[in-house]
Amino acid sequence: MKRLHIDCSMGCAGDMLAAALLEIHPDPDGVLARLNAAGLPGVEFRRERAVRGGIAGTRLVVAVGGRVEGEVRKTHTETRRDRDTEEREGEHGERGVEEILAMVDSLALPAGVRAAAGDVYRLLAEAESRVHGRPVGEVHFHELGALDAVADIAAVCLLMAELAPDEASATPVNVGGGTVQCAHGVLPVPAPATACLLEGIPAFGDPVLARELCTPTGAALLRRFVGRWGAMPPMVASAVGHGAGSGDFPERANLVRCTLGEVPEEDGGEAGEEVVELVCNLDDMTGEELAFAMGRLFDAGALDVAAVPATMKKGRPGHVLTVLCAPRERDGVLAALFRHTTTLGVRARICRRWTLERRDEPVVLPDGSTVRCKISCGFGVRRAKYEHDDLAGLALERGVSLRELSAGLPPP
Repeated sequence: MKRLHIDCSMGCAGDMLAAALLEIHPDPDGVLARLNAAGLPGVEFRRERAVRGGIAGTRLVVAVGGRVEGEVRKTHTETRRDRDTEEREGEHGERGVEEILAMVDSLALPAGVRAAAGDVYRLLAEAESRVHGRPVGEVHFHELGALDAVADIAAVCLLMAELAPDEASATPVNVGGGTVQCAHGVLPVPAPATACLLEGIPAFGDPVLARELCTPTGAALLRRFVGRWGAMPPMVASAVGHGAGSGDFPERANLVRCTLGEVPEEDGGEAGEEVVELVCNLDDMTGEELAFAMGRLFDAGALDVAAVPATMKKGRPGHVLTVLCAPRERDGVLAALFRHTTTLGVRARICRRWTLERRDEPVVLPDGSTVRCKISCGFGVRRAKYEHDDLAGLALERGVSLRELSAGLPPP
């Protein structure tokens, strides 16, 4: 399995992540040519060699109308201006969210890249909407900043599509420290939009570097592409890239590092995934109440929920309820357990689990109908089955039983 691992020990900004990915791409000049031909108005991409903390890397430079946003940086004792401050200056005009999404959809890039870029920008717009307390449709970005962010997002999405890792992981994110000056005054790092985007993602502050290290664009890209968080798993690296930030700090090399490699087959994708198993006994809930509670546990972030019939004290019939969840979801799942079941106590233990890699692929049937096929593979095994909900919908539409419909389908 091909794995991309991102080291965020110096935070993450869109241009730094794109530059690190560009370093591990076999044809970086070709990527830049495709980006420059994508149709972003007035935008030019170029790459430069840069040394940060004595380590050589690549810097991705995005010029909008001949100007590079943030090219003139403040010293390390000052704070950078928040994008919202620049928006209010109105120097370059404003663009609404829908206008930007339409621009993204019009780019001369593959459909999957445009869709991923739209996802990232929606995450960014939703965070800005929460921060400013207004609907997403009313959020506006100053023109230079909007195009700069779209350019970084488009670059990362194109590179991720062409590198095509099966999975991306990342270390916890260093958000930096100190304060940031924005339209609402001086606020602590992370900036408000960044804090929203990092909800549910492992992050930490830096007591040494009083700077903003993770930008809203970087946080949105991590949220969209990263599926696992933690130290680099066992993998055989095939390429390592360093993306340089605009500043060269004396305390630490200002770089994002990306490692592309293969996870050994014998490790089953890695040395297992850490999960929390929560167990409780229930002897005073109806079947309907239990089914409702199981649904709410999934809503709270449970990976799996199972109830096994059991005989409780004094011969009462009951159930043993077992819930699996990621460690970061434990508190929310525990709260849901106590809220929606009658248990008075829950047992917990840390487990490791190994899973097959799973994906859905659309399959066009002989009559032109499309159904999803669920494919699972790994450990030398491959399984495929049609999505039940899709088959059930077709059976109702045709007025036949599910068994009759399935009998007439080709093997998945």
